[in-house]
Amino acid sequence: MSVLEKPEAERNRSLSGGPVAVRGRGLSLRVRPRPLAVALLLTLLAAGTGALALTRDGLVPPAEVLGALFGAGSEQAAFVVLELRLPRVALGLTVGAALGAAGALFQQLSRNPLGSPDIVGFNSGAATGALLVLLHGDPAYVAAGAAGGGLATAVIVQLLARRGSFRGNRLILAGIAVGSLLASVNAYLLTRAALDHAQSAQLWLIGSLGSAERHQVMPALLGLGALLLAALPVVRRLDLLEMGDEAAGGLGVDAARTRVFVLLIAVGLSAVAVSAAGPIVFVALCAPQLARRIGRGTGTGLLPAAAMGALLLSASDLVAISLPTAGPLPVGVVTGALGGVYLAWLLGRGRRR
Repeated sequence: MSVLEKPEAERNRSLSGGPVAVRGRGLSLRVRPRPLAVALLLTLLAAGTGALALTRDGLVPPAEVLGALFGAGSEQAAFVVLELRLPRVALGLTVGAALGAAGALFQQLSRNPLGSPDIVGFNSGAATGALLVLLHGDPAYVAAGAAGGGLATAVIVQLLARRGSFRGNRLILAGIAVGSLLASVNAYLLTRAALDHAQSAQLWLIGSLGSAERHQVMPALLGLGALLLAALPVVRRLDLLEMGDEAAGGLGVDAARTRVFVLLIAVGLSAVAVSAAGPIVFVALCAPQLARRIGRGTGTGLLPAAAMGALLLSASDLVAISLPTAGPLPVGVVTGALGGVYLAWLLGRGRRR
């Protein structure tokens, strides 16, 4: 059906940039053109940043990079691009998207811009589970340990936050308290570990993409895709909760079930990121807010936040590998500095108001 054949009200919404209903056999979606355009633009920028990382030092010319990607380059170029650089770039984009999406869900769930997994303790819980596996088990099960630790933390925080009616501030305060306790547990685990294990675990706790390998990319990518597909149908119900539980219930939204389902998806996204690269900080905090400011939109903004997270982490890793430091710089150091600048900017902006 063309735009001219649509009913007048729907045609006006589509031309003005409002939500457009797309219907098919057994499928009904509401597409907002502006957030979708912002997500596509940010995705292209993230891909461009990844391409810069593949050709960062001139060791492999751009033409040979393209040849290696399509199987037509030299053996040396193929080794550098496909074995050393591409896994790091691909994992950075995937982890950044997972963090951005998790931050968007947490912030909309708590109705607070500080509601990100690294602030409210879920990353600390995932790190605790992964550390237990790294230091006392089989490293092949790090992803399972991170998912279990994040899920256990989510259950504890949810129980602490459920006294009386749901309030986002209570969720954040409970998460900060539990996260502080888990940070102490992580420090204790490091003090009781062997020196070589403690050193590698400490680097992992900062957040690093330096040890990325090809076999890590596909599981992380599949996990991200599955969780995003699971989140898309419930985003509209989550947005309706802004009106209050009673008003949303009048529209057929089960508030408690929606919150639990969204929380599980957000914890899963955090576990994907933590198990692949460690508890990288501030990307989940900054990405949703920056994407919302660029798109001038309201609501969860799941896809723009995911694309912004991919861009932020990819750009941060490019900075980390380009700085003239004595050794490889973990990307978590750069994102921590980025987050500090972002919070200082927010503080200065609030004072001017």
